[in-house]
Amino acid sequence: MPLTDIRARIDAAARAAGRDPDDIALVAVSKKQPEARIAAVLEEGHRLFGENRVQEAAGRWPGFREDFDGVQVHLIGPLQTNKARQAMELFEAIHSVDRPKLARTLARLADETGACPDLFVQVNTGEEPQKAGVLPADADGFVSECRGLDLPLVGLMCIPPADAPPAPHFAMLAQIAARNGLPGLSMGMSADYETAIAHGATHVRVGSAIFGAREG
Repeated sequence: MPLTDIRARIDAAARAAGRDPDDIALVAVSKKQPEARIAAVLEEGHRLFGENRVQEAAGRWPGFREDFDGVQVHLIGPLQTNKARQAMELFEAIHSVDRPKLARTLARLADETGACPDLFVQVNTGEEPQKAGVLPADADGFVSECRGLDLPLVGLMCIPPADAPPAPHFAMLAQIAARNGLPGLSMGMSADYETAIAHGATHVRVGSAIFGAREG
């Protein structure tokens, strides 16, 4: 689907929800995509991308940043603590803060460097054992812990179970964010971003609908 069509659908979903389309950021998920496809999206003028792995991002984005002004890259996949320093140098935002050890590591590095990307806490709304994220019952406490570390927390992220209707999970995330005074909601992917927008998403993570099926 052309990027212009995705943007038009985002605009329509926002207006249907009584929202300003400019309040919704489209994160083009470029993980495992060939560089030619990414370059084509950059040529169209898009500048916000999402990557799942630090190593993959490190291999491609420094070069793209030299060729295109204003590029921003967000980490949307899990982050190992031993990759935290590199991640803080590579990304403008990290959507997957999911455990106290990682939060403490990010806080220590932020103190050392004097800088830190925007951070989202990942919430495992479906309480799936194989999936990262704090449990909903633990989310308030973890948000408080992150704030106690002076981390620049801006919102929450979730990935609903693949076999469940996403709307209840988006609503849950929005409720947790609201009671914690967090403005950012990173939720919604290619199949459900319009539903996410109806529930208040500020960042939608769209990959296959923009780039086509991933390779590998």
